[in-house]
Amino acid sequence: MDVQEVLRFADEMVFTKTGEHLDDLQKAILLGVWKNQKHSTIAEESHRTEGHVRNVASELWQILSEVFDEEINKSNLKTAMERWQVSIVSSKIAKDFVGICNVNVTTDSQSPEILKTRSPSTPTSDTSQPQTRLDLADAPHISSLSDSPDGDSFASRTSELATLEKWIVQQKCTLATISGLSGIGKTALSLHLIQKIQHNFEYVIWRSLRHSPPLETTLKNILEFLLNKPEIELPSSIPDRLSLLMEYLRKNRCLIILDDVQTILSSGQLAGNYRPECENYSILFRQIGETTHNSCLILNSWEPPREITALKGEKSPVRSLQVKGIGAAAAEIFRQKSLLNPETWENLINTYRGNPLWLKIVATTIQEIFRGRVAEFLKYDRIFLGEELAATLHPQINRLSELEKKLICRLSREANSVSIEQLLQDADLSPSDLFDGLQSLGRRSLVEIEEQENETLFSVCPVVRQYVLSNPVG
Repeated sequence: MDVQEVLRFADEMVFTKTGEHLDDLQKAILLGVWKNQKHSTIAEESHRTEGHVRNVASELWQILSEVFDEEINKSNLKTAMERWQVSIVSSKIAKDFVGICNVNVTTDSQSPEILKTRSPSTPTSDTSQPQTRLDLADAPHISSLSDSPDGDSFASRTSELATLEKWIVQQKCTLATISGLSGIGKTALSLHLIQKIQHNFEYVIWRSLRHSPPLETTLKNILEFLLNKPEIELPSSIPDRLSLLMEYLRKNRCLIILDDVQTILSSGQLAGNYRPECENYSILFRQIGETTHNSCLILNSWEPPREITALKGEKSPVRSLQVKGIGAAAAEIFRQKSLLNPETWENLINTYRGNPLWLKIVATTIQEIFRGRVAEFLKYDRIFLGEELAATLHPQINRLSELEKKLICRLSREANSVSIEQLLQDADLSPSDLFDGLQSLGRRSLVEIEEQENETLFSVCPVVRQYVLSNPVG
């Protein structure tokens, strides 16, 4: 078993017994243990404390022990997983289980709204529409997302949903990126989009790239679901697997969502460049973006891969949506947190740029320290980051190139927007380097751009500025 098979197998077994999926940290622990990593390494890569990782790991071994009805721990995980997979696959129970997972709907806990809308086992009065096969094993439940807007606050995404639906359903877009900062709601937006448009597709597949799987593994997972014939051996080479996938995308209407695409992109370079071991993903994205077919691939990422910027356009089948904050609708978050002083909420929303995750973190702090009094919190000039919010920014700032770090430090020293002319004078950069750096920061959603008297001005939002000023960058 490779590590991706282990994660999927363990998650399916846990869900079958408990009705709940493994969360991201539990999966990270399984991945780390499979690679013989120490808890300290797993904690560092997950941006958690070692003590917290140890506690979650202890709970995880208890869950797995109950699921598999034998003691599972760090030392026997590999042998136990492999033994149980062989046992289950060879049994009739496993045959029924695989049938449930691979033929109709992978799970019935992902998003009840999605499953009620259309599933192969549910008759539809419109016989002209093909029934949709869903594979959402990797998709989180909307309510479990830390970056998901709550309740009615998602009504503010009506415009983004309408745009995506128009691109994909009406204009037959074949490749689209949904990009934006961590916590802005990209994953939640994609899940809501599935609810709206899944009936236009024969297949809907969600895959997470969180653990940077090699391209051959991603292709294997997608093709196994599309073929639904375990007895057929897939081609071993990437070109042959790509060819087979493109054949299915031409013959069928498929919607494929790849989440956390930033994990296959490189740190220390301008936005959109690939990690060396993931470079061949560019072949997949180019083929899907440049080839005529009936399907659509959506990429959720902090930044768009480099192919997107070259291929996208209003008349092109390749599109890109950069997600912003949810604006005034974020008041719903404050209502759910029972915050006081609603006349001050707009100030708070603007400061944290309507980022749902940032606002949830800050709202929790206001509730715990100031008993919900926003006005008292706003008496203090310093923008509150805290360890949790800073941890969400750290991996995004840390992946910047040296050029970008130099620019973001320069921009963070200014409370007001800065012109290109000012940056050229102060930053000691050539126009070419300056343009490259600003463009890359823009694609990462880390600079804000405005026009004033026919002049373009650049700035960073208060939260990013506070982080950069408080933490050594570069």
